[in-house]
Amino acid sequence: MIDAFTAIDFETANGKRWSICQVGLVRVQNGQIIEERNILIQPPDNYYHYMNILVHGITTERTLNSPTFAEAWPEIEPFIKGQHVVAHNGFGFDFNALSTTLKYYGLSEPEYEKHCTYKIYNDNLASLCNTYKIPLNHHDALSDARACAELFLKHLNN
Repeated sequence: MIDAFTAIDFETANGKRWSICQVGLVRVQNGQIIEERNILIQPPDNYYHYMNILVHGITTERTLNSPTFAEAWPEIEPFIKGQHVVAHNGFGFDFNALSTTLKYYGLSEPEYEKHCTYKIYNDNLASLCNTYKIPLNHHDALSDARACAELFLKHLNN
């Protein structure tokens, strides 16, 4: 049985998976959220594609003084290393974004157990949140991670 896990979500600045610009982390233990992090990240060259800005609203101005992913990694890593980690569409996006971003910065990828709420429920996040009455500010990384945590808890309790 899984009694602790981290729900994650990443937003990217452009079409490159290694252009993470926001990290949402939600740590759950014994069915309760015990810690959350919402970290703005300055992507390489602080470059944003306008289509990504339209999706999440994050701009170069908001991340101008933010840490790079490499600078923020010491804060992020304990939420992932050796943990059960869940993401919505994790195998399609988030786990790959993490892996390619770590590789981009020359950082080692830690071992962790991957879980995906999209694979569990076979539906998109917004629809699931509507069905289960879970609050969602879609494409805000922390809100998406919170929603994913709630969905995974529902799955674990079935």
